[in-house]
Amino acid sequence: MRYLTAGESHGPALTVIVEGMVAGLPLKAEDIDAHLARRQMGHGRGGRMVIEKDRAAILSGIRGGRTLGSPICLQIENRDWKNWSAIMAAGEEADVAQRRVTQPRPGHADLAGAIKYDQRDIRNILERSSARETAARVAAGAVARRFLDELGIRICSHVTAIGGAAATGEPVDRTEREWADAAVRAERSSVRCIDAALEQAMIAAIDAAKGAGDSLGGVIELAVLGMPVGVGSHVQGDRRLDARIAGAMMSLQAIKGVEIGLGFAAALRPGSRVHDEIHHDDKTGYGRATNRAGGIEGGISNGAPVIVRIAMKPIPTLYKPLMTVDIDSRQPVAASVERSDACAVPAAAVVAEAILAHVIADSLLETTGGDTIEQVRRRVDEMREQALRF
Repeated sequence: MRYLTAGESHGPALTVIVEGMVAGLPLKAEDIDAHLARRQMGHGRGGRMVIEKDRAAILSGIRGGRTLGSPICLQIENRDWKNWSAIMAAGEEADVAQRRVTQPRPGHADLAGAIKYDQRDIRNILERSSARETAARVAAGAVARRFLDELGIRICSHVTAIGGAAATGEPVDRTEREWADAAVRAERSSVRCIDAALEQAMIAAIDAAKGAGDSLGGVIELAVLGMPVGVGSHVQGDRRLDARIAGAMMSLQAIKGVEIGLGFAAALRPGSRVHDEIHHDDKTGYGRATNRAGGIEGGISNGAPVIVRIAMKPIPTLYKPLMTVDIDSRQPVAASVERSDACAVPAAAVVAEAILAHVIADSLLETTGGDTIEQVRRRVDEMREQALRF
């Protein structure tokens, strides 16, 4: 399964095509819109969230509320297009001189992209590199999430740090029930934090950064619940589940680090405090007393929750901008300022969920095969039964 997105930040719409989804999956626009709305929430978001109320229009691949097995095409209208139609028009009538950008922002794709594509207007780079594109990814991920729901697999997340406001201590080794409870608490928080005191510290940090014309990044922790044993493979590097997850997470704008399970902490411990001892129960089969591996061993899911942690850098657009060089004059100037957020970590958590859902769905389909949801469901049931009787 794969997807491709298209569209500019201030163009008429974003479009995404999802290819490889099985037939017979119940899916409606409301399933997608619910996650698009989640992406627009979060303390620290900018003015565009007031303008955009994202909704997905289903253009193909679904009939009568069920997938057909053919490519699914989704479109998300950019409601701000009416204010940019003269500037961003596709034809020669476009007023390309209006709102031309020549001051690249440090930390953004602006300068490297302009050099690579030989563009004297940085707008031709920033319009596509903008995080507005993630709305299309959330839509694609919502299709994958609906598929996983049918198989008893759930994706959830919470924020553990924003700026200097961070959870302390070692990663918590939660059960699936504890993860489910944490997911409920995260949805009630404007910063997706499950600790009330830390939530207030995060909000205060965002407000202080916004007041200073600055921005903040943070750390997001995600979990996949209900995973069967056997997704992914050790036989080739590009089939390893952890490798796929890490690569996909690094594709998300502003993500600078990925950990599975203990992650970097594993490098600082002896093996006796890194690896998970195995036990067996006649009713539940094989299990592990801990989940330091993050649910993946040798590139293969082991039945425990898959735990992923990602680090997001602060957004490069600053309302008190850093210094840069104008590409026309080559003289030092303040970087350009586009409408932006003080902190987008809570929103990034929702996008990361969507990306993770797609990786899990794709890897699962590679393992099970099948052209219909019922065929996949039977194969997943067989995988779970095999793990119990092994």
